[in-house]
Amino acid sequence: MNKPELVVITGMSGAGKTIAMRSFEDLEYFTTDNLPAKMLPEYWEMLRETKDQAKAAVVIDLRAEEFFPDLANVIKMMMDANSDEEYSLRLIFLDASDKELVARYKETRRHHPLTQGAGTLEDINHERALLTDIKVLATEVINTANFGPRELRKYIMQHYGDAGAHSNLFKVQVMSFGFKYGAPLDADLVVDVRFLSNPYYDPSLRDLTGLAQPVADYIWQSDGAEEFYQKELDLIRWTLPRYRDEGRSTLTIAFGCTGGQHRSVAFAHRLASDLQAEWTVTEHHRDMERRKDNGMSV
Repeated sequence: MNKPELVVITGMSGAGKTIAMRSFEDLEYFTTDNLPAKMLPEYWEMLRETKDQAKAAVVIDLRAEEFFPDLANVIKMMMDANSDEEYSLRLIFLDASDKELVARYKETRRHHPLTQGAGTLEDINHERALLTDIKVLATEVINTANFGPRELRKYIMQHYGDAGAHSNLFKVQVMSFGFKYGAPLDADLVVDVRFLSNPYYDPSLRDLTGLAQPVADYIWQSDGAEEFYQKELDLIRWTLPRYRDEGRSTLTIAFGCTGGQHRSVAFAHRLASDLQAEWTVTEHHRDMERRKDNGMSV
């Protein structure tokens, strides 16, 4: 059984703490931003009482300057109290070169949180001095000078989280819809299958859906359906790991026919079934239960 885990994220302003926190959130950690240092022990104790396998990532930095000096003492106290390693306590310090931090502030056109009017570089030097004690306690110092947001996220994904969280990092949503009701706004890939023979024109199939075996048989026996599906399946299988590696958390693939009752449903259902052994897949048929509208074909 995995131990409860507390990750405290701190470091230089502009070094990527927000990106790190979001990455831990994707790894199913309970995340909190800008927690006053003195509250950390009680906060962690509360989470451990609430959840048997508590995992938390907390950002504590110099935005709350009046509370930050307590952090080094609080971390030392918690490390000493956890000498039997009842839980995992990690302190991540994010850093970057002065040149890179100045460039990031210029790019975002933001002021340093400790701005004193003497210039960004002086503010950075002042912050480094204030962070000296806590940096010494860090269990890991991550230099993000050569990391973009995607690279920092990928690093955290590779070095933190458990197998269960990793397996849920990338989800595939497969859906069907009817073009006459409008294309889904949240679809990443839209596949139009209206060129295939329409089961609507067979009275025995009209009131069924693409989940019914007679309708599926009709569709897959129609000219071009199987060949088209196999080409789409090959393309999707080739692209999915690339979408995942690009940093996406979800990819939505939508199949559309006229009314979303027959052809698109059969395609979406088959794709979801074929992908579920390799990926975390959800299946949704947006318009399958809608009724015929003014005699229009579906």
